Amino acid sequence: MINPFFLNTGPYYIDSLLKECNINNNKNLPKILVFDVKDLSTATSKDITFYHSIKYKEYANSTKASLCLTNDKLKNHLPDKCIKIIVDNVLLTLANITKIFYPDSICDDFDKSVNEISKTAFKDKVTYGHNVLIGTSVEIGRNCKIGHNTIIEKNVKIGDNCSIGSNVIIRNTIIKPNVHILDGCIIGKKGFGFFPNNLRNIRYPHIGIVIIEENCEIGSGCTIDRGSLSNTIIGKNTFLDNQIHIGHNNKIGENCIIAGQVGFAGSSTIGNNVMIGGQAGISGHLKIGNFVQIGGGSGVLDNVPDKSKLMGYPAKNIREFIKNKNDT
Repeated sequence: MINPFFLNTGPYYIDSLLKECNINNNKNLPKILVFDVKDLSTATSKDITFYHSIKYKEYANSTKASLCLTNDKLKNHLPDKCIKIIVDNVLLTLANITKIFYPDSICDDFDKSVNEISKTAFKDKVTYGHNVLIGTSVEIGRNCKIGHNTIIEKNVKIGDNCSIGSNVIIRNTIIKPNVHILDGCIIGKKGFGFFPNNLRNIRYPHIGIVIIEENCEIGSGCTIDRGSLSNTIIGKNTFLDNQIHIGHNNKIGENCIIAGQVGFAGSSTIGNNVMIGGQAGISGHLKIGNFVQIGGGSGVLDNVPDKSKLMGYPAKNIREFIKNKNDT
């Protein structure tokens, strides 16, 4: 399970899952017990996964899942031992199955379990300001500080020597030692994941978490969404400036420096030692290499190899960008 905080209500037999989702076109399936729903790369023989885009062909070829939701066009990319479940809408069916396994993951209502920190076991262990609220199942390490009006909701683990600013809300998050989170951040809320279907939007459950590795700094007003079927990760010694949005499932590498107002759409992987200028935008499902530099205001729409220097919209090699600018 990628999220230790959400309760998995499984296992379920595959026929009962499909029946619950009104899927009736997969007859004669063996009576298989399914323990969890996972992505292609992390699924085991006990899990069901999904394959909806040719972009993930590499992961489809090597998945260990015993069952996979897919369509007729993609089914041949999956291993022979993986049973293909053909559906009209892969992502919608996946959302419905995930809701069955994790019924508490669809909503992000406020945490009613919180108490004033002075009424908890942390009152003599943490340096804190006024009106600090702490939820159940929270762990806080040594020498930590928490600012005014901050809410650490249930299902949060904070390591030693961390500083949490004022007006911060954290949930579904693991924070490693020596992390600084500045004022006004929201971390671990559900991401922007939904599917348009018959004139209404179907929200996808987000069962992942946020992991912030050691020695990071998260600037004021940042929002970091938890993952959907994988985790959102900020690598160690990475510094975020103010007002940055990191969408669900992003993996930010180590030793990165990201300037203010940068936005990351979902499910991109950013390498180590990457520098991104202010107000740049990174599209979803991309792979950005190591030692990449991206100029401020750029729009990155494609994968980026190691040691590239990009600028512009759409982002291109900085020498080409400067040449084109001088030619106009």
